[in-house]
Amino acid sequence: MTARGLVGLDIDGTIILPDETPSPGVLDAVTEVREAGYEVMLATGRSWAGTRHIEQMLGLSAEYAVCSNGAVTMRRVDGEWQRWHVEVFDPATVLGLLGEHLPEAHYMVELGSGQRLYTASMDDWTLDGGRQVTFDELGAQPVSRIVVVAPQHDEADFERIVTAAGLNEVSYAIGWTSWLDIAPQGVDKGTAMERVRAQLELPRDRVLVAGDGRNDLGMFAWALDGGGRAVAMGQAVDEVQDAAGELTGVVDDGGLAVALRTLL
Repeated sequence: MTARGLVGLDIDGTIILPDETPSPGVLDAVTEVREAGYEVMLATGRSWAGTRHIEQMLGLSAEYAVCSNGAVTMRRVDGEWQRWHVEVFDPATVLGLLGEHLPEAHYMVELGSGQRLYTASMDDWTLDGGRQVTFDELGAQPVSRIVVVAPQHDEADFERIVTAAGLNEVSYAIGWTSWLDIAPQGVDKGTAMERVRAQLELPRDRVLVAGDGRNDLGMFAWALDGGGRAVAMGQAVDEVQDAAGELTGVVDDGGLAVALRTLL
Protein backbone atom coordinates (compact mmCIF):
# COMPACT_ATOMS: atom_id res chain seq x y z
CA MET A 1 0.00 0.00 0.00
CA THR A 2 1.33 3.45 -0.90
CA ALA A 3 2.05 5.68 2.09
CA ARG A 4 -0.04 8.81 2.64
CA GLY A 5 3.11 10.88 2.75
CA LEU A 6 6.76 11.06 3.77
CA VAL A 7 7.95 12.42 7.13
CA GLY A 8 11.65 13.16 7.59
CA LEU A 9 12.87 13.88 11.12
CA ASP A 10 16.11 15.30 12.46
CA ILE A 11 17.30 13.63 15.67
CA ASP A 12 19.25 15.92 18.01
CA GLY A 13 17.16 18.79 19.32
CA THR A 14 14.12 17.49 17.48
CA ILE A 15 13.44 13.89 18.54
CA ILE A 16 15.72 13.71 21.54
CA LEU A 17 16.98 15.86 24.39
CA PRO A 18 20.67 16.40 25.18
CA ASP A 19 20.66 13.37 27.51
CA GLU A 20 19.48 11.12 24.63
CA THR A 21 15.99 10.68 26.08
CA PRO A 22 13.00 11.30 23.80
CA SER A 23 11.24 14.64 23.66
CA PRO A 24 7.92 14.52 25.57
CA GLY A 25 5.19 12.75 23.64
CA VAL A 26 7.33 11.98 20.61
CA LEU A 27 7.21 8.18 20.88
CA ASP A 28 3.40 8.12 20.93
CA ALA A 29 3.12 10.77 18.21
CA VAL A 30 5.46 8.88 15.86
CA THR A 31 3.46 5.71 16.40
CA GLU A 32 0.19 7.51 15.69
CA VAL A 33 1.51 9.05 12.48
CA ARG A 34 2.90 5.72 11.29
CA GLU A 35 -0.40 3.97 12.04
CA ALA A 36 -2.17 6.71 10.06
CA GLY A 37 -0.24 5.57 6.99
CA TYR A 38 2.78 7.87 6.80
CA GLU A 39 6.32 6.74 6.06
CA VAL A 40 8.33 8.14 8.98
CA MET A 41 12.11 8.15 8.59
CA LEU A 42 15.18 9.77 10.10
CA ALA A 43 17.24 12.48 8.39
CA THR A 44 20.20 13.27 10.58
CA GLY A 45 23.72 14.59 10.69
CA ARG A 46 24.69 11.54 12.71
CA SER A 47 26.57 8.63 11.24
CA TRP A 48 24.62 5.37 11.00
CA ALA A 49 26.44 4.07 14.09
CA GLY A 50 24.84 6.86 16.12
CA THR A 51 21.49 6.64 14.39
CA ARG A 52 20.41 3.01 14.55
CA HIS A 53 19.51 2.95 18.25
CA ILE A 54 17.24 5.96 17.72
CA GLU A 55 15.53 4.18 14.84
CA GLN A 56 14.99 1.21 17.15
CA MET A 57 13.82 3.39 20.05
CA LEU A 58 11.12 4.90 17.81
CA GLY A 59 10.07 1.49 16.49
CA LEU A 60 10.29 2.70 12.91
CA SER A 61 9.60 0.42 9.95
CA ALA A 62 10.85 2.83 7.27
CA GLU A 63 12.83 1.38 4.39
CA TYR A 64 15.35 4.24 4.39
CA ALA A 65 17.35 6.43 6.77
CA VAL A 66 19.36 9.50 5.77
CA CYS A 67 22.60 9.92 7.73
CA SER A 68 25.75 12.06 7.70
CA ASN A 69 23.82 15.13 6.52
CA GLY A 70 22.73 13.40 3.31
CA ALA A 71 26.04 11.81 2.31
CA VAL A 72 24.86 8.35 3.40
CA THR A 73 21.45 6.79 2.82
CA MET A 74 20.76 3.44 4.45
CA ARG A 75 18.20 0.97 3.13
CA ARG A 76 16.54 -1.91 4.93
CA VAL A 77 16.60 -5.05 2.76
CA ASP A 78 15.06 -8.25 4.14
CA GLY A 79 15.41 -6.86 7.63
CA GLU A 80 19.09 -5.95 7.25
CA TRP A 81 20.42 -2.42 6.81
CA GLN A 82 22.69 -1.73 3.85
CA ARG A 83 24.58 1.37 2.70
CA TRP A 84 22.33 2.09 -0.27
CA HIS A 85 23.76 5.38 -1.54
CA VAL A 86 27.03 6.96 -0.41
CA GLU A 87 28.54 10.25 -1.62
CA VAL A 88 32.31 10.70 -1.23
CA PHE A 89 34.95 13.29 -2.10
CA ASP A 90 38.71 13.71 -1.93
CA PRO A 91 39.36 15.44 1.42
CA ALA A 92 43.05 16.25 0.95
CA THR A 93 42.71 19.85 -0.24
CA VAL A 94 40.03 20.77 2.29
CA LEU A 95 41.98 19.23 5.16
CA GLY A 96 45.10 21.07 4.09
CA LEU A 97 43.26 24.40 4.17
CA LEU A 98 41.62 23.66 7.50
CA GLY A 99 44.86 22.46 9.03
CA GLU A 100 46.44 25.82 8.26
CA HIS A 101 43.63 27.78 9.91
CA LEU A 102 42.69 25.37 12.73
CA PRO A 103 45.85 23.46 13.64
CA GLU A 104 44.63 22.93 17.22
CA ALA A 105 41.26 21.40 16.27
CA HIS A 106 40.22 17.77 16.55
CA TYR A 107 39.37 16.14 13.22
CA MET A 108 37.33 13.13 12.12
CA VAL A 109 36.52 11.71 8.69
CA GLU A 110 33.96 9.10 7.75
CA LEU A 111 34.99 6.75 4.95
CA GLY A 112 32.53 5.45 2.38
CA SER A 113 32.46 2.17 4.31
CA GLY A 114 31.28 3.97 7.44
CA GLN A 115 34.54 3.60 9.35
CA ARG A 116 35.59 6.71 11.26
CA LEU A 117 39.17 7.95 11.47
CA TYR A 118 39.99 10.63 14.01
CA THR A 119 42.95 12.58 15.32
CA ALA A 120 41.77 12.97 18.91
CA SER A 121 38.74 12.26 21.08
CA MET A 122 35.57 14.26 20.50
CA ASP A 123 32.92 14.80 23.13
CA ASP A 124 29.39 13.97 21.94
CA TRP A 125 30.59 12.13 18.81
CA THR A 126 30.32 8.36 18.42
CA LEU A 127 33.79 6.97 17.85
CA ASP A 128 33.15 3.32 18.73
CA GLY A 129 34.86 1.17 16.13
CA GLY A 130 36.84 4.15 14.88
CA ARG A 131 40.62 4.36 14.58
CA GLN A 132 42.91 7.12 15.76
CA VAL A 133 45.34 8.28 13.07
CA THR A 134 47.66 11.16 12.31
CA PHE A 135 46.30 14.28 10.61
CA ASP A 136 48.09 13.36 7.37
CA GLU A 137 46.41 9.93 7.28
CA LEU A 138 42.94 11.51 7.27
CA GLY A 139 43.29 12.62 3.65
CA ALA A 140 44.55 9.37 2.18
CA GLN A 141 41.14 8.01 1.06
CA PRO A 142 37.83 9.40 -0.27
CA VAL A 143 35.45 10.32 2.55
CA SER A 144 31.75 11.06 2.94
CA ARG A 145 32.29 13.75 5.59
CA ILE A 146 34.82 15.73 7.57
CA VAL A 147 34.04 16.85 11.11
CA VAL A 148 36.07 19.58 12.79
CA VAL A 149 35.63 20.18 16.52
CA ALA A 150 37.21 23.26 18.11
CA PRO A 151 35.44 24.25 21.36
CA GLN A 152 37.55 27.39 21.70
CA HIS A 153 35.91 28.85 18.57
CA ASP A 154 32.38 30.18 18.25
CA GLU A 155 30.05 30.42 15.25
CA ALA A 156 31.48 33.75 14.09
CA ASP A 157 35.00 32.32 14.21
CA PHE A 158 33.98 29.39 12.06
CA GLU A 159 32.32 31.67 9.53
CA ARG A 160 35.52 33.72 9.23
CA ILE A 161 37.67 30.59 8.94
CA VAL A 162 35.45 29.07 6.25
CA THR A 163 35.67 32.30 4.26
CA ALA A 164 39.42 32.61 4.73
CA ALA A 165 40.00 28.97 3.76
CA GLY A 166 37.85 29.34 0.65
CA LEU A 167 35.77 26.21 1.20
CA ASN A 168 33.78 26.54 -2.03
CA GLU A 169 34.19 22.99 -3.35
CA VAL A 170 32.24 21.35 -0.53
CA SER A 171 29.02 21.81 1.42
CA TYR A 172 29.27 22.63 5.09
CA ALA A 173 27.13 23.21 8.17
CA ILE A 174 28.24 24.96 11.34
CA GLY A 175 27.04 23.55 14.66
CA TRP A 176 25.87 25.53 17.64
CA THR A 177 29.28 26.56 18.96
CA SER A 178 32.19 24.27 18.28
CA TRP A 179 31.95 22.07 15.21
CA LEU A 180 32.01 22.20 11.44
CA ASP A 181 30.54 19.38 9.35
CA ILE A 182 31.70 19.17 5.73
CA ALA A 183 30.02 17.08 3.00
CA PRO A 184 30.51 16.65 -0.76
CA GLN A 185 29.52 19.65 -2.85
CA GLY A 186 25.77 19.88 -3.44
CA VAL A 187 24.92 17.20 -0.86
CA ASP A 188 22.61 17.80 2.08
CA LYS A 189 19.64 16.17 3.78
CA GLY A 190 17.35 17.52 1.07
CA THR A 191 19.19 15.87 -1.81
CA ALA A 192 19.06 12.54 -0.02
CA MET A 193 15.40 12.92 0.92
CA GLU A 194 14.52 13.63 -2.70
CA ARG A 195 16.26 10.43 -3.77
CA VAL A 196 14.22 8.49 -1.21
CA ARG A 197 10.96 10.22 -2.17
CA ALA A 198 11.49 9.41 -5.83
CA GLN A 199 12.29 5.81 -5.00
CA LEU A 200 9.06 5.53 -2.99
CA GLU A 201 7.12 7.35 -5.76
CA LEU A 202 5.41 9.70 -3.32
CA PRO A 203 4.10 13.14 -4.34
CA ARG A 204 6.40 16.04 -3.45
CA ASP A 205 3.58 17.93 -1.76
CA ARG A 206 2.96 15.03 0.64
CA VAL A 207 6.13 15.71 2.62
CA LEU A 208 6.75 17.01 6.14
CA VAL A 209 10.23 17.54 7.56
CA ALA A 210 11.25 18.84 10.99
CA GLY A 211 14.55 19.98 12.43
CA ASP A 212 16.35 22.57 14.51
CA GLY A 213 19.79 23.18 12.97
CA ARG A 214 21.55 24.82 10.07
CA ASN A 215 22.16 21.37 8.60
CA ASP A 216 18.37 21.20 8.11
CA LEU A 217 18.24 24.24 5.82
CA GLY A 218 18.66 22.18 2.64
CA MET A 219 15.93 19.79 3.74
CA PHE A 220 13.59 22.68 4.54
CA ALA A 221 14.16 24.26 1.12
CA TRP A 222 13.59 20.94 -0.63
CA ALA A 223 10.29 20.33 1.18
CA LEU A 224 8.95 23.83 0.60
CA ASP A 225 10.00 23.92 -3.06
CA GLY A 226 7.87 20.86 -3.67
CA GLY A 227 4.81 22.20 -1.87
CA GLY A 228 5.47 20.24 1.30
CA ARG A 229 5.91 21.37 4.90
CA ALA A 230 9.04 22.33 6.84
CA VAL A 231 8.80 22.72 10.62
CA ALA A 232 11.46 24.38 12.77
CA MET A 233 11.77 23.63 16.45
CA GLY A 234 11.12 26.50 18.83
CA GLN A 235 14.70 26.69 20.09
CA ALA A 236 16.20 26.97 16.58
CA VAL A 237 18.20 30.10 15.76
CA ASP A 238 16.51 32.83 13.73
CA GLU A 239 18.14 31.73 10.46
CA VAL A 240 16.61 28.26 10.78
CA GLN A 241 13.21 29.51 11.92
CA ASP A 242 13.08 31.96 9.02
CA ALA A 243 13.83 29.19 6.52
CA ALA A 244 10.96 26.99 7.71
CA GLY A 245 7.35 27.34 6.74
CA GLU A 246 6.15 26.58 10.27
CA LEU A 247 7.35 26.88 13.86
CA THR A 248 6.54 24.51 16.70
CA GLY A 249 7.44 24.38 20.39
CA VAL A 250 10.87 23.71 21.86
CA VAL A 251 12.17 20.17 22.11
CA ASP A 252 11.93 20.15 25.94
CA ASP A 253 8.19 20.81 25.71
CA GLY A 254 7.40 18.21 23.04
CA GLY A 255 7.33 20.51 20.04
CA LEU A 256 7.81 17.68 17.57
CA ALA A 257 4.84 15.72 18.94
CA VAL A 258 2.63 18.79 18.45
CA ALA A 259 3.82 19.20 14.86
CA LEU A 260 3.38 15.52 13.99
CA ARG A 261 -0.18 15.43 15.27
CA THR A 262 -1.18 18.08 12.75
CA LEU A 263 -1.02 15.24 10.22
CA LEU A 264 -3.78 13.31 11.96
